[in-house]
Amino acid sequence: MTITVPTTSGGLVITGSVDYRAHLGYAVVRGIGRDASSDGLIQWNTSAVFVHPMADPPTRPPDTPPATGWHSRPLTSSGSALDSALLITLGLGNDRPDNAELLPQNGATWLRGEQVRGHQVDVMAGPAARGKADTAGNVRYWVDADSTLHRVEADVASEPRPVAIDLDPRYVPVQPVPGMATGR
Repeated sequence: MTITVPTTSGGLVITGSVDYRAHLGYAVVRGIGRDASSDGLIQWNTSAVFVHPMADPPTRPPDTPPATGWHSRPLTSSGSALDSALLITLGLGNDRPDNAELLPQNGATWLRGEQVRGHQVDVMAGPAARGKADTAGNVRYWVDADSTLHRVEADVASEPRPVAIDLDPRYVPVQPVPGMATGR
């Protein structure tokens, strides 16, 4: 998966894997249009973010995360485009899908057909967020005829441009760094 996170000072590109079974992500972070102070490895679950700064990170994260050099912090649910993107990405693996018959009643709608990495997809606006007026379309999904999700864009309150998440349907287990909990 690749997550593109816009920020006021440029942006971040996060390339790696999400293990939806373990509710754990692991990736390389690179700054775009900014300095390299954010570059390195990142691992996250629904409550914590572990970062491993690197001056020259690899293109893909190593299969086995480094045993040392990690710094942890709580994952925040608002005010950070990065943390919002990480939570949205983990949320895509929700084991309780929305009821398809109720989605149109909540504002979900088909927007257009498009191609993503050679796949013909339908772009759909997600339903309105529960309890929030005028939020329909804040999340857009690119889904093919086999129901494979290829891309998600989500508006986040802290940024004027959406977070983009490009997905690869292959399952890749993620090995947790020391101190990182898995599961929900």
